[in-house]
Amino acid sequence: MSKTTKPDSVTPYRLDALSDELLALPSHQLHKVLNGPTLVTLQGIRSEPLFLTVLLHGNEDTGWRVVQNLLAQYGKQKLPRTLMLFIGNVRAARYRKRKLQSQPDFNRIWDGGDEAEVAVIAEVVKEATRHRLFASIDIHNNSGLNPHYACINRLAPEFLYMARKFSRSVVYFVRPRGVQSITFSGLCPAVTLECGQPGDEYGVQRATRFVDEMLKLEHFPEHAPDAGDIDLFHTVATVKIPHERVISFDGSAAQVSFIPGLETLNFEEIPADTIIATLADGFSDTNPPFHVWAESGEDIFGEVFGCEGGRLLTRRALIPSMLTTSIPIVRQDCLCYLMEPYQIAWGEKTVHDTRHAWRAAN
Repeated sequence: MSKTTKPDSVTPYRLDALSDELLALPSHQLHKVLNGPTLVTLQGIRSEPLFLTVLLHGNEDTGWRVVQNLLAQYGKQKLPRTLMLFIGNVRAARYRKRKLQSQPDFNRIWDGGDEAEVAVIAEVVKEATRHRLFASIDIHNNSGLNPHYACINRLAPEFLYMARKFSRSVVYFVRPRGVQSITFSGLCPAVTLECGQPGDEYGVQRATRFVDEMLKLEHFPEHAPDAGDIDLFHTVATVKIPHERVISFDGSAAQVSFIPGLETLNFEEIPADTIIATLADGFSDTNPPFHVWAESGEDIFGEVFGCEGGRLLTRRALIPSMLTTSIPIVRQDCLCYLMEPYQIAWGEKTVHDTRHAWRAAN
């Protein structure tokens, strides 16, 4: 294993091999060998690289386990395609945290910023643009109960093909802007894999098979999957709870006390007029307990939720994803995303958006 650049605060480590010592380590022990974000290039038979991103969130270990499984499977054989591997937040992985308090979220800084970590990401993107990338895969886990699903940021046939190869459930989104997949969608077909919670063994196996298939794939088909073979959703809003708000998920007293079992509602349609929390005095539609940010940047809380008699209820049918009952994750990221079913017309070579605006259709 050779390091080709010196370690510093603005440059990722660069490796051209992964040692047996490193591959034997679980993600929370990678700091014993790696001092920070690392870019690895493993030469394969086909030269157009598959770009693979793991551990952007330090507590999400499925991506690293996929790397271990994949390289153990090939052993000393040459990979079918060159693999460019970015290992992200090694410091947070040491403590099994999404991120450390002093750090930005590694999957929110791919479009720039002032933090030192942003310079590392910029170098990774700069290196990636030097190559004609075949595709990009970013592997994640959820903190709440979710099915395995894929996310894309463009409705092009190659993107839909990749997503459907992993799961029938596919989410299309364009916010938040700073995620890895949006940046790489300008370079090549890109997908994010959501592989269940950390420790989900089937999620590891499923993602390993998918990455292997993409390494072996010679070219993408020119047509998208059949419309009836994919369940497509569009993320239309993000639910953000202010840091100062006292919340609970176990029925205990709080300013916002969500119903127990909330996270089981991921990818389920919640009917209008469903009570999802009890509220402390003082909250109303004009003084809401949290924000619901639409793609436009507008707070649409009053269109989606209502406050009545100390209860929080839905104003319309909602389909959430990534609902979590982890209060630290809620503080660092969000409570959930809200989605709509997405209707598109499949053409032989193109995909046309025919959806109705979410706010107009409800």
